[in-house]
Amino acid sequence: MISPLQALLFVVLSGVAVTASVHAWRAKLAYGFFRFCGFELLAALVAWNATHWFRDPLSIRQILSWTILAGSTALAVHGVYLLRSVGGARQRIMEETESLVEAGVYRYIRHPLYASLMFLGWGVFLKRVDLASTVLVLAATAFWIATARSEEQFNAGRFGVVYSDYVTRTKMFVPFLL
Repeated sequence: MISPLQALLFVVLSGVAVTASVHAWRAKLAYGFFRFCGFELLAALVAWNATHWFRDPLSIRQILSWTILAGSTALAVHGVYLLRSVGGARQRIMEETESLVEAGVYRYIRHPLYASLMFLGWGVFLKRVDLASTVLVLAATAFWIATARSEEQFNAGRFGVVYSDYVTRTKMFVPFLL
């Protein structure tokens, strides 16, 4: 059973998901649907686990969770900074960069923002490890992977051979691994 606070949190986070997805929907970008689903599943996961964020704060699971959440935040901040400063992205529409970004974390991975969202999901998952959290985090991860793959088709069309070369030199989400 979810509390009224959890329901309110889900509604608010769903509003953020819609706001983050409107541009992709209007532009009829294929990855917009996958990204929206990823955001919604992440909103559900955060709302579901909201009552467990500060339980047993010194347990190994909680310390690992907070470490993953901190890494997720740092990766997102760094990725957004590079998209704006190097790629010339507009404030609200990150995918409209003027040039392909290959500096900083983008030197090693192509999708640091989606990676940060996956890490966020897994950090939240560790707050309350149960069947519902497992299903939500696995589904969200699948949608972030689908989003990245779909966005790669968009980027290949936009940047051409330069992007194809970039794909051969980098990993999708985790440097040197994945």
